[in-house]
Amino acid sequence: MKLNSSERTGLARALSKMGYCSRTVAHALIKDGRVRLKGRLSRDPETPVRLGRDEIEVDGDRVRTVQHVYLMMNKPRGVVTSARDEKGRQTVYSLMPENGRWLAPVGRLDKASEGLLLFTNDPAWAARITAPESRVSKTYHVQVRAIANADLLDRLMKGQHESGDFLRAERATLLRQGTRNCWIEIVLDEGRNRHIRRMFAALKIDVVRLVRVAIGGLELGALPKGAVRELTDSERQAIIGGKSR
Repeated sequence: MKLNSSERTGLARALSKMGYCSRTVAHALIKDGRVRLKGRLSRDPETPVRLGRDEIEVDGDRVRTVQHVYLMMNKPRGVVTSARDEKGRQTVYSLMPENGRWLAPVGRLDKASEGLLLFTNDPAWAARITAPESRVSKTYHVQVRAIANADLLDRLMKGQHESGDFLRAERATLLRQGTRNCWIEIVLDEGRNRHIRRMFAALKIDVVRLVRVAIGGLELGALPKGAVRELTDSERQAIIGGKSR
């Protein structure tokens, strides 16, 4: 990654943009007195930095811009999207390769949810995916304890009010149906906390399984459960510019 030498930013954000660590970790390093800027100790995460010109050191080692990394994971159910967990539960980082330890998740999946999860050390790329105005679609396959009909699908797309939020699906399509359960494909062009689970809860319908199968034009495909792989250049572009399935 080439940095603009005239660009100024805060010290914590500079460490993040250089791919050294997340901004949260950078704040902690700076507050702990482990970061020097131009040879001087700095404990202010907002200290101005000229990217590409000012020397930054962490624990005495000069920080150099690292190559950006973009990974996708098929997150298993029961794994927490967090670097550490105070309850001792398994986290997604236990599944990551060693060079992925400093990568940040792009969005989240709750503990009970499965499927496509992205990681990167490129905050600008991550922001383009997660920013509300980007409206990058996310596609989910959801098993619910209900028999779907046209009325239910219509209500999902019209939306429900729940705890002060208006929750709706951009698209809801029946995939298959049994005698008591069914699978519905849900496409969201926005994402609130536990959006799908709360949307069904407002309809008094239980969610059995929730699997994210696509982000933008990138599909989970046949990636095995718990596996991680790098994205290709075309896949990275498909997320930003691609449509949902």
